[in-house]
Amino acid sequence: MSENLLKECPLLVALDKEKTIYDGFISVQERDFRLRITLPPDHQLKQAKLHCCWELKRLLKNHQHILKQRLQHSSDLVGFILELRTILEVAMKSQPSWQSIPPPQYYSQLITEIESLGWDKLIFIDTDFHTLKLKAEDSSHRQHVFTVKLKSKYPAEAPECSADLPIPLVITWTPQSNLAHMHSQFLLIVEALAEFWAVMDELDEHTWVLEPEKPIRADTMRRIAIGNNVSIKVEIDPRHPKMLPECCLLGAEHAVTPLRSKLNANMHLWNPDCSVLQNMKDVMEIEFPSPATHEKSSFSVECGICYSYRLDSAIPDQVCNDPRCGQPFHQACLYEWLRGLPTSRQSFNIVFGECPYCSKPITVKMAIQKP
Repeated sequence: MSENLLKECPLLVALDKEKTIYDGFISVQERDFRLRITLPPDHQLKQAKLHCCWELKRLLKNHQHILKQRLQHSSDLVGFILELRTILEVAMKSQPSWQSIPPPQYYSQLITEIESLGWDKLIFIDTDFHTLKLKAEDSSHRQHVFTVKLKSKYPAEAPECSADLPIPLVITWTPQSNLAHMHSQFLLIVEALAEFWAVMDELDEHTWVLEPEKPIRADTMRRIAIGNNVSIKVEIDPRHPKMLPECCLLGAEHAVTPLRSKLNANMHLWNPDCSVLQNMKDVMEIEFPSPATHEKSSFSVECGICYSYRLDSAIPDQVCNDPRCGQPFHQACLYEWLRGLPTSRQSFNIVFGECPYCSKPITVKMAIQKP
């Protein structure tokens, strides 16, 4: 048996003269797993005890029944080793991630790199040591999270990096790079976006932002309240944040038309040396309601059909154009309401009908269908 065992599992050796304790490794698909097998004095496998490394335990977690069965029915240790190797091959095929488990030096190098970067910058690391979340603070004390997903061949293989940014994240990688290099590059990127975030922070602090409800650092759009049922949607260019943004006025036509006229007439007055908020005030000749002057409830108007402010993620963005009415609606609600009226008509993607409140003519474009 000794010769056959040496042939089938050369890294598993007997530790005693009686050959009841075997310790070493079993090799499967170019992976070595540590194990120890303790046999009773009569060498009967039925009473054998199998001690595995943590990797082997996790791999065999869902195969305990068949493993005990093989111990019961194998004629000798060599036969059991062959059975164990087959079980492991099946287990590894059913769990592809095990085929790419990194070697021990991967972990030692990773710990060294974290120590070099600083443990205070590590927010999270998963149990497989593949996904890390690193903390970064820019010069304006904004907190950022930098996520790094390492491959099993790291550092020979470039990791996947992601962050809450308004532009694509591009990290230059070479086999000589490490966590500290990537973190330094990320800091340079967030510093380059400092002016953009300053613009967005000013809008968030000094105006009533209707959308998004909870802005994140990647958001480039703000829908800002101007008055009751009147708002402006601005899209800020993160690379040129102080230039004239893309603007879209929303609300009843009688309220929006004067603002649109002023915006078009005064567009040439836009001054890149001033803040975006101040420029919008000057160009449209208005003062924006702010948390210091108004309650947000003044602008959180319920839809006249579903009687709620939010419908999924949408807020009322359709308004009756009659100045005496001005009732707001969700686009989807108004579309379904008008489509169900016998007096309504449709032309292409626009439905024509009457306002549910004042019976004045009102139109709405077809609601966007969700996939």
